[in-house]
Amino acid sequence: MKIVLGFLFAFLGMATAFQTNGGGSTLTAFHRPMSKTKTTLFQQAPEEYADVTSTAYLEEILAANYPQLMQLLLSKNDGIWKALRKSNQGYTIFAPNAQAFADLGEKKVEQLADPRNLETAEKVASYHVIAEAVTADQLFASGGVITMGGEIPIGRSTTGGFFGIGGQEDGGVTVNGANVVETFVLDGGGVIHEVDKLISPQVLWRYVDQLRIPGSS
Repeated sequence: MKIVLGFLFAFLGMATAFQTNGGGSTLTAFHRPMSKTKTTLFQQAPEEYADVTSTAYLEEILAANYPQLMQLLLSKNDGIWKALRKSNQGYTIFAPNAQAFADLGEKKVEQLADPRNLETAEKVASYHVIAEAVTADQLFASGGVITMGGEIPIGRSTTGGFFGIGGQEDGGVTVNGANVVETFVLDGGGVIHEVDKLISPQVLWRYVDQLRIPGSS
């Protein structure tokens, strides 16, 4: 799995980068303060989930805590689960919460559930997964991550200001505009970042109710 880190050295005024071999996701990072995102450790996985190549424990947790994410997105993309089972560097899930799907609106939720939009749903799902563990601090220190769907920008949340101007950074993280509400760390190197919006590109909604995404294989 490949990770690219770019560290900003103030005394040099430039960034350098290094990478490790593997293949999967890219993390572009700079030295910044630690994240203030609340991080919770899940209880140890039961013995029946001891097989590290299995995603059963993750699937159970997501089904219980993020049922819409599972039903509308992740359950439709077999490629995601195959990649996670093969990963030896953990995984990261960006999990939109119930409010995120409520804010999405009934029409878009119905479109994701519509079998005609399976390809779009699969693509949306892929933007919410990295076959590598990325912690809250790593996320906070990054300029962007490459998910299984493609690159997503990372920013820092702010409070105060007027119409987004003059706000002060509050130690939180944004993922393509979505706020990271809380981070959960699981056995076996798994990380779930709960977010308040879907983080996939808005352009994908252009392709709902169509048979195929132009240019897709």
